[in-house]
Amino acid sequence: MERPEFDDIFMELAVNLAKKSHCIKRHVGAVLTKDTRIISIGYNGPPSGTHNCDQEWPEEGCPRDSKGSCSLALHAEQNAILYAVKNKTDVEGATLYVTLSPCIACARIIYTMKVEKVIYLKSYAEYKGIPTDEGIDFLKRFGVAVEKYEGNLDNVTELV
Repeated sequence: MERPEFDDIFMELAVNLAKKSHCIKRHVGAVLTKDTRIISIGYNGPPSGTHNCDQEWPEEGCPRDSKGSCSLALHAEQNAILYAVKNKTDVEGATLYVTLSPCIACARIIYTMKVEKVIYLKSYAEYKGIPTDEGIDFLKRFGVAVEKYEGNLDNVTELV
């Protein structure tokens, strides 16, 4: 039996976490790691104690803000980083595995928190139908390592 790479293990977990999302539009998962250890996880959804999009607006999803984003949800990256910080976990030098490349707002948070590397599965620009991945461009410009995941997800039965 072939031993899986940590990149594959962490991205597989991110894909499975995305399945927990209640968002009608898009499911995204994130795993924050440091030294091959998981330090936090997250998926896109509303802040704890508020309403899930699919429960309050089951047909169309939650209302959109002026830029077309969900007005209620935290992004998966935000959830993972905020949970770590809330629990006094140092994220400096961490690696973030995420199923959708970070938007520009998440990229700014990732950079500010000194996350060292981002590995993403799918492109935010392709999902949104925009010409460039602004978040990736921002991170690379300011020295955060970014790479598209090209590993093996054989154990994942369904991508979201």
